[in-house]
Amino acid sequence: MTMVYDDLGDEAAEEVPVRKIKFTINGKKKIAEIEPRLLLADLIRRGVGLTGTHRGCDTTNCGACTVLVDGAAIKSCTMLAVQVDGREVTTVEGMATASELHPLQEGFKQEHGLQCGFCTPGMMLAAKALLERNPDPTEDEVRWALSGNLCRCTGYQNIVKSVLWAAEKLRVEG
Repeated sequence: MTMVYDDLGDEAAEEVPVRKIKFTINGKKKIAEIEPRLLLADLIRRGVGLTGTHRGCDTTNCGACTVLVDGAAIKSCTMLAVQVDGREVTTVEGMATASELHPLQEGFKQEHGLQCGFCTPGMMLAAKALLERNPDPTEDEVRWALSGNLCRCTGYQNIVKSVLWAAEKLRVEG
């Protein structure tokens, strides 16, 4: 990965520090040379080219940038990319296979859990982290797990129904 910077003239000729990191994203091993101050959301979107991770607020309030790092839901707009060195990152693009949707994606479709779709990837990944640690959540547990993700289009009811639908499907499939 090559980063390009503006030429600021001779007075700013000092080199920008670069750090090499190795990480796995959606099952694919990657190496990147990045500035230590680069945010994970920017590495995912601009460096790797996966645009499902959205930037909505840059303050961790909206959750649109939520991804999984080693299975834990994190907000990538405030995590430094260097922190994923040696770790595994999952984005919404890594949920489905080439031939079928992940049960959460299917649930959002079946239960009408999305409208504009901006918050949907973050909601799905927060829900995925919940279902991996609790395969049979209550409605209150789903609401709590999604409480860090804002949706400006829906009343959350269908989002919660989508997650519960997916939980049931995952339990049935074993």
